[in-house]
Amino acid sequence: MHAAVLPSLPRSQRRKSAESGLPGRRRLWSVAAAALLAAGTLAPASTAHAAPALQEVMLVGNNWEGTADVIKSTGDFAKVGRINLVPDKSERLREIYTDPIRLIFFLGIRETVGEGHDQYVDDMYTTPDGSAIVVSRPSFGDVASIDTATGQLKWRFRVAGYRSDHMAVSPDGSRVAVSASTGNTVHVLDIRTGMQIGSFATGDKPHENVFTRDGNIWNMSIGEVNNDFDAPWQDFLKGDRKITVADAQTLKVVKTIDMRERLNAFPGGKNYSDSVRPVAFTPDESTMYFQVSFFNGFFEYDVTTDKITRMKTLPQNPGTSDDRTTFVNDSRHHGMSMNPDGTKLCIAGTMDDYATVVDRATLQEGTLIPAAKPYWATISGDGKACVISESAADQITAISFATGQKITSIPVGDHPQRIRVAHLPAGWTGPAS
Repeated sequence: MHAAVLPSLPRSQRRKSAESGLPGRRRLWSVAAAALLAAGTLAPASTAHAAPALQEVMLVGNNWEGTADVIKSTGDFAKVGRINLVPDKSERLREIYTDPIRLIFFLGIRETVGEGHDQYVDDMYTTPDGSAIVVSRPSFGDVASIDTATGQLKWRFRVAGYRSDHMAVSPDGSRVAVSASTGNTVHVLDIRTGMQIGSFATGDKPHENVFTRDGNIWNMSIGEVNNDFDAPWQDFLKGDRKITVADAQTLKVVKTIDMRERLNAFPGGKNYSDSVRPVAFTPDESTMYFQVSFFNGFFEYDVTTDKITRMKTLPQNPGTSDDRTTFVNDSRHHGMSMNPDGTKLCIAGTMDDYATVVDRATLQEGTLIPAAKPYWATISGDGKACVISESAADQITAISFATGQKITSIPVGDHPQRIRVAHLPAGWTGPAS
């Protein structure tokens, strides 16, 4: 317990009190308190809860390995350290292998979306004070908090159903939203304690989440991407795909957006899937860009008028098969980000093995930067670079928004996917052994 700090009276009030005379006990306590403060026994209130010094970094989630590589968020993107995000792996596997239903889903994840591998790390954020990394772990069907100082589990939350997926953190960093992809639910948790604040229902297979500045959470459900009913005439077998917009405070659904209707109204749009994948909003959030299943390109959507306004088709890699069943989880292109001033888009051409920077005004793409199955795109801490994860090459690559050219590549762990800017204690290089 911190001792209370006595307020210091202005000189005029101190003189007035002395002239009027203090009772003996109060005068003695004032003298004693002053002596204690002078000796440093009573700490000033401003330092009693001083915020820890933090360093800005980027977390790279190595999905099949269960680790996160920590790299610098700007400059040369050099490695800072590494942390194991499944310290409780043995315990979780014992639970799964003794529960027949959970085991069926665990093995199903491995053979479908996991491409023969267990999915241990999907999405990650740090707590505001950098004391923990909160991570969604698909194969374990949970969200877990890992202590950045010790590497130990702090808390875990089992999501509805059997698989957790994309997350988003609130603007103030206090809450995290996570998609329960087989439970058709988004949970909102207190990022420090893991306690559920609330949840809301979504379409089939909720995927990406975005907190918007108008006080909402947008969730994109992608439907059944792990079946092979991929021909356009089989589209009805892909499930209920829609955008669900919920009030971030009450978690009440305020609207749903069926992109099938908007695509049908857009010239030529009937030929494209309405499974909305990664999205990027303009800085004023008046326009949203989004990718859809099976498409090497993206659409522009006016949030105010509720209409699709433009479509961009990006180059195909001649070495990429057009057989839709060969696209990993139906995602021909998966990953997009926008620079801070809203003039450039960065696109991860996943199955076409490239990334490129696109001018937002003209939608003209720049140089195609070769990349091995890039699975995500984000922006660097200073906003000058797009950073993609090359999941098939176990590296991340930074590309300049200004020039569209590659800056550098950094080796990371097995099958990197999500990349997030984060904050860890200054000087952190890994948990204490």
